[in-house]
Amino acid sequence: EVQLVESGGGLVQAGGSLRLSCAASGFTFDDYAIGWFRQAPGKEREGVSCISDNDMAIYYADSVKGRFAIASDSAKNQVYLHMNSLKPEDTAVYYCAAGPRDRTYNRSTFYLTGFEYWGQGTQVTVSS
Repeated sequence: EVQLVESGGGLVQAGGSLRLSCAASGFTFDDYAIGWFRQAPGKEREGVSCISDNDMAIYYADSVKGRFAIASDSAKNQVYLHMNSLKPEDTAVYYCAAGPRDRTYNRSTFYLTGFEYWGQGTQVTVSS
């Protein structure tokens, strides 16, 4: 059974930092891409960052480039999202997602619709 468990959310002031963790199990880690998505109240879910280790590929949404960094630890089956210089508009529920590499990444492009397994989400709130 595929499981993705997020942790590390919380309340932080603008300009602060948080690190989200995603613990993955139930699938061969290296055969999957892992992504972080977020959804704010009243807004559509958006892709924040993705990583595919075997493809040596990383994606960042324009809104987080230069502030967020994704990293994976295949030995621990964990993926991290380091979030720096947080802004109130980063407030959202953050979800970890996984999808097979052949459905999520091809020729330098991540296909966000290919992420088919989801965690329960963790709340990130940035106060101004």
